[in-house]
Amino acid sequence: MAYASQSGRAKTSSSSPQAHAICDRCGFRYNHVDLHWQYDWRGATIQNVRILVCGDCMDTPQEQQRAIVLPADPDPVMNARVQDFRTAETDYQTVTAPPIIDPTTGIPIPVNVTLSTEDGQNLLTQQVGPPTGLTQGAIMPLINNEQFSVELNPLSISAIGTDVITVTFPAAHGLLTGAQISVDGLSNPKAGGFYSITVTTATAFTYQTNTVIPAGSLLTGTTNMVTALVGLPYDFTQIPQTGI
Repeated sequence: MAYASQSGRAKTSSSSPQAHAICDRCGFRYNHVDLHWQYDWRGATIQNVRILVCGDCMDTPQEQQRAIVLPADPDPVMNARVQDFRTAETDYQTVTAPPIIDPTTGIPIPVNVTLSTEDGQNLLTQQVGPPTGLTQGAIMPLINNEQFSVELNPLSISAIGTDVITVTFPAAHGLLTGAQISVDGLSNPKAGGFYSITVTTATAFTYQTNTVIPAGSLLTGTTNMVTALVGLPYDFTQIPQTGI
């Protein structure tokens, strides 16, 4: 009568008996001497994970569990001679159009200045003048205790043939440099819009357009100038100019 062996994959010998054992992974019976400890990476060293496995179940230590050991820094180079990158870099301003000379001060006014990095990329410059897309009604009426949309009554608004407009008043205007105004109804519409101002005296300030305005008076009977608050983009100190 035939019967199934109870020894599994182990060998049994009456002359040289050996202990049997079960593989901790596959569950088959082997001779105990044929089972081996499983090792695996634990950090930077290989450790015994305390399981006995047969030859078929023995795994190669998993490299993904091995800690990354960075090599020591190389020895410094004595008396190194490195390039002077500060002198070699070319992040300078280049004027791409002839400047306009202010007839009053004689100071040149660049029409278009481009900031170029050493790899030839252009940088964003500080722009001034009226932004595109805002309407004269885009004015904050009241913020906390600071009043906006206050009507200003200038005595004169004049251009001197540059992109700078001068506004004078019969009395102190009470504004500070960086304040914003909205102006329309001028004799030259290109001088209208939203602007950040530069205070020159207690009764006068200037603002800068993005185009040259012919010399002459801009004030008309329909001129409307009020204080405004339209906000500023990040890292800008004046209302940015994007076109007329």
